[in-house]
Amino acid sequence: MKVVIGSDHAGYKMKENLKKHLKEKNVEVVDVGTNSEESVDYPVFGEKVGEEVVSKNYDFGIVVCGTGIGISIAANKVKGVRAALVHDTLTARLAKEHNDANVLAIGGRNTDFKEAEKIVDAFMDAEFEARHQRRIDLISDMEENKK
Repeated sequence: MKVVIGSDHAGYKMKENLKKHLKEKNVEVVDVGTNSEESVDYPVFGEKVGEEVVSKNYDFGIVVCGTGIGISIAANKVKGVRAALVHDTLTARLAKEHNDANVLAIGGRNTDFKEAEKIVDAFMDAEFEARHQRRIDLISDMEENKK
């Protein structure tokens, strides 16, 4: 499995923790930044992860900012991204099973490390349920019909 991960300064510590966790599970992790807690703009890193995910070079992406809200909005601006901001293992699992989410968003300031690890594991273990494909197709159609 290969995952791309990115964060802003507020998500930096969480990102570093998740990288370690994933590597311990023998997951290949590519980090697109940021590389410190120095202030940066989350849209840059949401877009970077989103672009990498839609390139099909990764199984999924992870984005982290202070709350996960801003960076998930930014990632979702990339055509083909279905970023889901999750807060627990249930929403992580359902994001994949029902919505075929390909980017997982987590809040670095409002999620503790252990819970975030469980969230990532639940997301990785889940599989998309094809019975929801019609809805995913409707979302894709919405992207195609933007003016």
